[in-house]
Amino acid sequence: MSEQQSTFPRRDDDGRIRALGDLLGVGLAGVVIGLLVLVLFDGAFASFGAGDFGQANGWLAVILPAWLFLEEFRAWEFGAARLVAGLVALAVAVVSGLLLAGVTNGLPPLLSGGVAATTFTVVYAMIWFPGVRWLVSRTG
Repeated sequence: MSEQQSTFPRRDDDGRIRALGDLLGVGLAGVVIGLLVLVLFDGAFASFGAGDFGQANGWLAVILPAWLFLEEFRAWEFGAARLVAGLVALAVAVVSGLLLAGVTNGLPPLLSGGVAATTFTVVYAMIWFPGVRWLVSRTG
């Protein structure tokens, strides 16, 4: 057994995140950071007269969580379990995010996209984390 790591998120010897809470926490922190950066840029552009505040696409807040999920995907060995879990999680997360963006279409794009990015992050993590482990245990 390896030494306990003191870093967050906690990872196993193969570099995979060990707890769903860690995956969700880091993913949601990435959404918050992405939204803060978008607010800063959108505010700066609005102050220069380059558009109205709130018109930036909030979906851009998903960049850091997507990077995290890609690294998590790469940490698993190549195989059908990894591919199926990733594709199912991606498809359901994108559709869920788009549905919530549609429901919140009366809000400014920054807010509706932020809701969509948050939804994407939570749904992807909730499907990917148990899904890949279950499929790997089934396929060996």
